[in-house]
Amino acid sequence: MDMNLVELGQGIFAYIDPIKGFGHANVGLVIDADGLTVFDTTATPDRGYRVRQEILGLTAELALPIKRVVLSSSRIPFSGGGRPFWAAAFYGTEVTSDQLDAPPNPLAFRRLLPDFAASYPDDFTTRPVTHTVSEAAGLTAAAQVIPLPGESGLNLVMRLEAAGVVFAGALAGFGVTPLLYDANPVSWIESLDGLLELGSTVVPGHGSPGGAADVADLVGYLTACVEAGGRPDGIAPGPWDHWADRRFDAVNVERASMLAAGIDEIPQAMFALLGL
Repeated sequence: MDMNLVELGQGIFAYIDPIKGFGHANVGLVIDADGLTVFDTTATPDRGYRVRQEILGLTAELALPIKRVVLSSSRIPFSGGGRPFWAAAFYGTEVTSDQLDAPPNPLAFRRLLPDFAASYPDDFTTRPVTHTVSEAAGLTAAAQVIPLPGESGLNLVMRLEAAGVVFAGALAGFGVTPLLYDANPVSWIESLDGLLELGSTVVPGHGSPGGAADVADLVGYLTACVEAGGRPDGIAPGPWDHWADRRFDAVNVERASMLAAGIDEIPQAMFALLGL
């Protein structure tokens, strides 16, 4: 297995992908008395299966089922490995549910995530959401799920209040450039501004667990995209100069510029990125 296991508190773990790149997403695990909760499923069924095997090996003595899967987003880095967890209940926002109910586009996935292109055959499918979450709610004795605007119209984060941990998933990436093709960066910044009130340790969807400085860097990048005037070369310098996947800059600044002009559409740069 190529992911690193990190213990964050009693019964709280994260599988962290050491590769900083879009699609190399992290997975959370919470052990409750009635079963296991998994947060996000990685980008492909093969990776999802391997994480599932690691989880069952880690918890073998407890003989607990994987009862719940929480999806932070419908985006393929976070939901693509859902099929191996089919027997679990799947939780996500209505936005995530609607998007996963739509036919998948394997060709787009291959172009967007070239590292995993072979994992998306023409008949590729994802696991749909079974339980939609429209407001903050207690999921288990330890975990609370909270919808927040971010990388999509409404993402889902999971808070472990007693441990001071929040699994942010698609809402936060550290050291990896986000992709804003249908996001509102202003709303995303507002969500990030309140994220540390949910937990001082943030487990991002991409990158290593972090805290206030990492969240501030992401806010800085999103702000720079808003202020770039629609030009990738207008993004001010900052910590993001060394982030992975700066190929998304053109999409991000175009999207920010379009929203500022009152146009809520997919940027042309996104279609170009997908070769369309």
